[in-house]
Amino acid sequence: MKRLREVTKDDGGNMNNEMSYLLGMIVGNGEIQRGATQTTVTIEIPHKKLKTEFKHDVGIFVKASVTDIRRVLESLLGTALTFTQNANASFLSFRKPNEDYLMREVLRYIGGATCSDNVRISPEVYSFTFDERKQFIKGFADVTGYIRRSNYAFKEPNYRVYFEVPYNWCLVVDFCNLLKSIDIPVQTIDWAHPNMRDGNLVKYNEGTPNFWKKEHQIKVWALEYQPVGFVVLHKQEALDYFAEEQKKPYIMQGRDPAESLHKYYWEQTRRRRVKPKHPGENDEFIPEKIRGKHYDSWTEIAEDLGYKEDDE
Repeated sequence: MKRLREVTKDDGGNMNNEMSYLLGMIVGNGEIQRGATQTTVTIEIPHKKLKTEFKHDVGIFVKASVTDIRRVLESLLGTALTFTQNANASFLSFRKPNEDYLMREVLRYIGGATCSDNVRISPEVYSFTFDERKQFIKGFADVTGYIRRSNYAFKEPNYRVYFEVPYNWCLVVDFCNLLKSIDIPVQTIDWAHPNMRDGNLVKYNEGTPNFWKKEHQIKVWALEYQPVGFVVLHKQEALDYFAEEQKKPYIMQGRDPAESLHKYYWEQTRRRRVKPKHPGENDEFIPEKIRGKHYDSWTEIAEDLGYKEDDE
């Protein structure tokens, strides 16, 4: 299991790797309940399925991983983390007085957010040290990311890590830009947009016009994400296996896998297949900034919402 303390803490400021990891978990899948004197934070780790890729029980693996997470975070928090679990998810929670310094810092970084549906990644996070940003991403990944054999593009072994973000369009862009800040390209984003999820109006014509209102999926090559990794054990095990599998065809052909895979969408030739207009393009589920627009490619949405090449 990869330990949270593998990366040396930065002593140059108030932030550290443990705090950054905790913030990533909260932003990725946390719920914040503010009371008059105390605040409760609950973090959900979904079980995408009951068995891992290697036929192990997901719940047992998450429980084992949480032992490591608790050891580090309880030292940071100065209080016990409560752990509960059901068939579909594991939950970590803690409660602290509102005037507690750490709680004030958590609330400052998440602003007025109450859950992952309305949270943003604070602009300050992009100024964290490189290692702290990696830890934030790792915390976010432990509660939103997953990898399995079916997560390939075009054909095996083009395996990818998926990060699922329900409803929060801005958080998708924030996270993609945080990945960019440590030089990890996004392979694609499966936006919850009618032009992307029902591009040929198949579901619309079948009588399910809202089929496209799903979670957003950010997809990153397994090999590209491997340097960050997961703390949750079964996710890390799968990542290591599928990243190594992804390397093999390139090595057999005498090619550098990293050179072949490390590409941002704006560095590639863009191929667009023209799609028909969808009546859902004006739906209020879509952010006002892009509502009413028609898109033929995920990259057009990404560019309009702010995941794009830096301006010179």
